[in-house]
Order: sequence, then C-alpha cells, then structure tokens
Amino acid sequence: MLQLLTGLLPIGEKLVERLVPDPAARAKAIQELKKMEAEGELARLEAEFADRDSARKRETAISTSEHSPWLNKIITSLLALGIVGLAFALFAVILFLEVTPANKDILIFLLGNLTTLVGLVCSYYFGSSVGSKDKTEEIKGLMNKKDPKFD
Repeated sequence: MLQLLTGLLPIGEKLVERLVPDPAARAKAIQELKKMEAEGELARLEAEFADRDSARKRETAISTSEHSPWLNKIITSLLALGIVGLAFALFAVILFLEVTPANKDILIFLLGNLTTLVGLVCSYYFGSSVGSKDKTEEIKGLMNKKDPKFD
C-alpha cells in the first residue's frame, strides 16, 4: 500500500505532471486536486484506502497465524462458497422446478441479491484486491520513474 501519511495531493500532483502533457490541462487538473483537498475529498479517499488496507492485513494475519482457530482461517471462504452455492441452487429452482406466481417474485428478489453478492465474492477473490495491488505497484513505478522531460 502506498504510504499515505504524506497525503494524496503530492502523489496526485506528481502523477498529473507525468501523465498530462498539455500545460493548461495540467494546471486545471492540479487546481481540481487542490479543490478536492480543500473540500476534504482527498482525506476521505485516503481513509478509504487505509481502511481497505487494514482489512487485508487483518485477514492475512488471521489466516497465517498458527494461534488462530481453523474456523477463523476458513470462514471467509466458506461464506463465499455458500453464497455462490445458494445462487446456483436458486438458478436451478427457477429453471427446473415449477414455481407458483406468488413465490416467483420472492425467488427473483432473492436471486437478484445473491447475484450481487456473487459479484462481490468474485471481485474480492479475483478482481478488486488483485487489481488494487497491481495498480498500487504501477503507481509506485510511476512515482519512482525519472522522465527527462519533467526534470
């Protein structure tokens, strides 16, 4: 995770300087960043990043601790498998069993909620966390890279 103790504004300014070639657009983007900082938006984003990072670290600590009970180590995976299993079970009920019109609306509602949860489970295990890690590494690389036209 990026060291956010210095704030997001310096990081954002460096990225804008490196990624926006047009001086007028660069000045406008930096002005927008400063406006976001003044309104507290950057502090809110920084708090969100820190919260996600602490949750990831907590889960890693639990799953790698030898003192942690086995149920604590596997509960996240069990819940994820349960959600995906329930979604497929409801798909099967709707597709293969005759459902009364009164129950159909309730099943569709439950299926919609479960489908949303399946999307969250998939983004947790395959998308969001991995993508976030890749983006963090890319931003670190951009921050450390020397570009001759900006020196």
